[in-house]
Formats: sequence, structure tokens, C-alpha cells
Amino acid sequence: MTSNTTGSTPPDNPTRQQPAMPKVNKLTADDITASLKAGFSDFLARPVMSAFFGLFYAVFGILSVWSLVWLGKVWMVIPAAVAFPLIAPFAAAGLYEMSRRLQKGDRFGWSEILTVMGRQRKREMGWMAFVTLFVLWVWFYQFRTVLVIVLQDSSFSDLDGFFNAVFFTPEGWTFLAIGTCAGALLSAVLFAVTVVAMPMLLDREIDFISAMLTSIRVVKENPAVMLTWAAIISVTMLLSLVPAFLGLIFTLPILGHTTWHLYLRAVPPTEG
Repeated sequence: MTSNTTGSTPPDNPTRQQPAMPKVNKLTADDITASLKAGFSDFLARPVMSAFFGLFYAVFGILSVWSLVWLGKVWMVIPAAVAFPLIAPFAAAGLYEMSRRLQKGDRFGWSEILTVMGRQRKREMGWMAFVTLFVLWVWFYQFRTVLVIVLQDSSFSDLDGFFNAVFFTPEGWTFLAIGTCAGALLSAVLFAVTVVAMPMLLDREIDFISAMLTSIRVVKENPAVMLTWAAIISVTMLLSLVPAFLGLIFTLPILGHTTWHLYLRAVPPTEG
């Protein structure tokens, strides 16, 4: 009997072997503490450059709120404020690169960091931006739907009127309860798929689907630690919005640098 696979002749249509998925580590609260210390150290190593990214993010937030008020879209202020921290990973891309170079002992200036950030639009991070924008679109859509259903009898033409309707009426409290639950769910989803994926896409040649799956695995394997980290990010970012977004000048860089170091602890480097 003659075998169809005799000899060493390769198949006519060889299938390219897919790279193995990255491994993930078990984390503890000590990893968050150590990452925060390393992130703060990175901030102190390059305070001006780090603060620049925080300032840029803060100015973007101020202009966004001002634009919504100026356009008469006062109802969008609350969902925009909630969604604002969710786009922080993109603003932190330059911070990830700074931490990567600091860890390696490389010398760098503005051009090196900004060039790396500019190249990300041609890599897989662009797809992550699409995923994030889709989640944000869902968030704004459901927010407006709940607003129309629950507050249909309320009228507000300015920011004060909107806040009064939302915070000082029974209908507004119902609206806040529903919106908070929906927003928390969407925020949890976005956090799970980006917390590790964003720094990984900058650090490695990996497709965005694999990066998102790895990020989800990290959250799944370390639910308590990642929930704690999510809470730290949420509380810190929201408190930073109170003084006219200016707290972000300091908190965003520290959180960004910390995220990089937590990623390194969560996903070990590939062998070889």
C-alpha cells in the first residue's frame, strides 16, 4: 500500500502556524503596590514630559465640556464625563513608551516618543480605537434612550436645569440608577479588553484580537487584583475631574506609567 504522505515533499498549501497566545501570571496586591511605586518613579524621572500628556488630556476634557455646553447639548455632559476616563489608555500610549525606554535605560527625547505614538495609527492599536469608539457609541445611545424614557416630562435648557432635573427629582434618581448600572457594565467590558491590550500592542507585534483575549484572561485569572486596580483608576480619575480636570496633569501620567509596569507583571515576555 502506498501512503499519500510518503517522502519529505511538503504539502501544496502549507498552513502557517499561528503564534502561541501569551502566558499570563497570577497577581497579588503587592504587584499593584510595586507597579505604583515604579510608575511614580518613572513620573519623577521625566516629570515635564509625563505632565505634558496629562495636560493635553486635561485640556481636551475642558474643551469637550465647553463645546457641549456651547452647542446646547447639556444632556451629554454626564455621559461624556463618565466616558472620558475610558479613553485614557490612548492618551497614555506615550507614557507606556517612556516607561519602556526608561526600563531599558535608553536615552530619548520628544521626537522619539511622539514618533512612536504616530506610528501606532498604522498598527493594531487603530483597531483597538475602533472597539473603544463602538463601546462609547453604545454608551451614549443607551444614555439618551434612558434619558428620553425616564425624563420625558422634564425640561432643561441649560446645565443648571439639567443637573436639577437629574439630581433633585425622583425621576432623575431613577435615571441615575439605570444609567449607573449600564455605564458600569460597559466600563467593565472596556476595562477587561484594554487594560493589558493597550500596552501589549505597543510592546509586541501581536494582533488586536489576541491582545484583547490576553487582557480578558488576565482579568479572569486575577479578578480581585484587577477589580482593585479598576477601582483605583476610576476613583482617581473621577476625583481628578473635580478641579476643572487639572488633577489629570499629575494622575494620568502616574496611572499610565503604573499600567505599563502592571502589564509587565501580568504578561511574561515571550521565550526566545
